[in-house]
Amino acid sequence: MEPTLLILAAGMASRYGSMKQIQSFGPGGETIMDYSIYDAIRAGFKKVVFIIRKEFADDFKAIVEPPLKGKVEIDYVYQDLKSFTEGFDVPADRTKPWGTAHAVLCAKNAINEPFAVINADDFYGRDAFEKAYSFLKKDVNDNTYSIIGYELLKTLSENGTVNRGVCVANGGGNLVSIAERINISKVDGKILADDNQQPKELPIDSQVSMNFWCFSPSIFPYSEKLFNQFLKDNLSNIKSEFFIPIVGDKFINEAKGTIKVIPTSSQWFGVTYKEDAPEVKANLEALVNAGEYPAKLWP
Repeated sequence: MEPTLLILAAGMASRYGSMKQIQSFGPGGETIMDYSIYDAIRAGFKKVVFIIRKEFADDFKAIVEPPLKGKVEIDYVYQDLKSFTEGFDVPADRTKPWGTAHAVLCAKNAINEPFAVINADDFYGRDAFEKAYSFLKKDVNDNTYSIIGYELLKTLSENGTVNRGVCVANGGGNLVSIAERINISKVDGKILADDNQQPKELPIDSQVSMNFWCFSPSIFPYSEKLFNQFLKDNLSNIKSEFFIPIVGDKFINEAKGTIKVIPTSSQWFGVTYKEDAPEVKANLEALVNAGEYPAKLWP
């Protein structure tokens, strides 16, 4: 069974201030997401499922679909505040989506095969997709998932704080814990997380999740159970979010199985703030000039 790529594109992009998922960054007008899809296709993925919000579906499809026609199977899933909230009254002033793990859960009826999850607005690199595809073809099962690990130092922004899932692995390369740390920045040579959690200072060689996960479909019923408990505990907090690392951490702590941390040699970069855009464009241009990508991805 061929693996699917699930792309999370439903975020509100509140800090960036625009629909960055479909902004052009490549020399041929490509989005960051185009490079991920290109890398995924050449790694072996045959199907892409986009998680988007219904209100910008038409604009999204108009930009995304034409260049991909005939190159990969496409499907769409909508993340909605009312999805999987049966029995709960969603607060009227809640506007923020429920988070990345809820977004994945919304794909429950669209995916029946092993799949990888990525963000729409992060550049992950060819090596990461090749390793994910290999894992999904050979090693994934209902008790064995994986995460692609990046070096924390290489994932920071010069233009503001970032949020990262900080990983701790054992000697066998299996995830021991993952915690979503927010407001991370480099200050006076130290990496600090301003989020009232401990430790405040993070090891400079920390491996982090950039939300590149590999799952079997067994993640859906497990996530649904956890989301139900999340709603019981957090419904009144209109800013609370159900993150994928929450599910991963529970999966490990409840001894449901193992999550392998697969290090990648790929260089990550992304757009958290508008000021990051020139650097992203420069990085893509350098990769094109080095021959890693054609000047125009989709002829």
